[in-house]
Amino acid sequence: MNQLKKIHAYTLRNGIDYNKTLVEKLLQIPNIPYAHSLFDLIPYPNVFLYNKLIQAYSYQNQPHQSLHLYYQMRFRNCTPNEHTFTFIFAACASFRSPLHAQILHTQFVKSGFKFDVFCLTALVDMYAKLGMFKLAHKVFDGKTVRDIPTWNALIAGYSRSGDMEGASKVFELMPERNVVSWTAMISGYSQNGQYAKALGMFLKMEKVRGLRPNQVTLASVLPACANLGALEVGERIEIYARENGLLRNLYVSNSLLEMYARCGKIDAARQVFDKIIGKRRNLCSWNSMIMGLAIHGRSNDAFHLYNEMIREGTAPDDVTIVGVLLACTHGGMVIKGRQIFESMENKFKIFPKLEHYGCMVDLLGRAGELREAYNLIKTMPMKPDSVIWGTLLGACSFYKNVEFAEIAAESLFKLEPWNPGNYVILSNIYASVGLWDGVANLRKLMKGGHITKAAGYSLIEGGGEIKKFIVEDSSHSRSDEIHTLLNEISAKIKQPINLDFFVHQLEFFD
Repeated sequence: MNQLKKIHAYTLRNGIDYNKTLVEKLLQIPNIPYAHSLFDLIPYPNVFLYNKLIQAYSYQNQPHQSLHLYYQMRFRNCTPNEHTFTFIFAACASFRSPLHAQILHTQFVKSGFKFDVFCLTALVDMYAKLGMFKLAHKVFDGKTVRDIPTWNALIAGYSRSGDMEGASKVFELMPERNVVSWTAMISGYSQNGQYAKALGMFLKMEKVRGLRPNQVTLASVLPACANLGALEVGERIEIYARENGLLRNLYVSNSLLEMYARCGKIDAARQVFDKIIGKRRNLCSWNSMIMGLAIHGRSNDAFHLYNEMIREGTAPDDVTIVGVLLACTHGGMVIKGRQIFESMENKFKIFPKLEHYGCMVDLLGRAGELREAYNLIKTMPMKPDSVIWGTLLGACSFYKNVEFAEIAAESLFKLEPWNPGNYVILSNIYASVGLWDGVANLRKLMKGGHITKAAGYSLIEGGGEIKKFIVEDSSHSRSDEIHTLLNEISAKIKQPINLDFFVHQLEFFD
């Protein structure tokens, strides 16, 4: 950068026009503001320079700047080429303006580049990302050559809009798929909370010959492993990532860290964290590790890490404060929790959100400070949600407090009239203090409102697959054999212990 500044100074002193070359070099660094300032000094910039600057702003997620440059070049009678439209379509997809998209499409058709494969792919991608699927399909159907990137653009668009059924239909219709196609589906399912389908898609992908997951694939499937508790698959992914050097990618490392933390292997998570050296750690790395330590009851370790983060100059955000408050909750540190909550606004300019109030209600509730928890809810600047009231109700259940349980339950019945769990918890509180009339009234309410308790289910990992089952499940093809074996195990467990045998064993070891 200093060398380029010296060259620029030299050209100014000697009246040499070297700005075009300097703009290109500055965009490679990149130093876009400096490049743009030199660009504005060029009397008649060519289409190549316009394209470079439009592309640079698009990559930096500044689409308004890209569009401004595009319209400027049209005003200056600098004719755009096929590369211009490819870059400007990409920028417009981020600009989120359907009107600009259609204006650009019209100008593109008039330009004579409407048969360019790359331009058409970028056009499909733009419409798909904007959720304008009718127009995306119209362009797609009009293409004589439908290459894999064009299909992938449609899948990514459907995934982004949350329509995974639409994405799946496009995926199934593809005559040929690459790693990007599979990754788009895995990422889409994962980002839309369909973790079992995301993991299932990844396991199918592994069986396709010649396909190798890349860093985006791993960063997309690891959150699914974390949410499903699929530790076996996660560990296998780590081995693959290490062997192929993919842990150098921070997104992969952070996803792996969170997976281990969510699956209960907090020491393995810490090992991953420690291998993210120095400045490569970002706020996500710190937050995931602090949160993991806090949830697993290692409150002191969480605070040590938090203090280390502050010392290294990384400012906390609202997620960090949630992690620290959780450390207080799981460590029973009520006074410290109050101090952090009361100082977060003054010290870090972080205004408390619903999550922070939820943590405080949980902290106070677990400590038996139910009145203080209730008073905090009443002073919240935002409307409490079902999580807040549910947290208070759970604390009331532990301390058998009917007064605040009824207040919390009343709000929950309005927020979640369909949720039987709230009725059950309040009923259990009534039963624990002998208020059987209250139990009977709740049962009548549930019966009158046709509220039934949904069957709980569990997920278990085995052989690299996730299986779902409910109580007395008979959906498995070998369920009779399974139940027979379980009955045999249960019978053996219930057999009386042979104390003489254990005494004999102890004497032997003595």
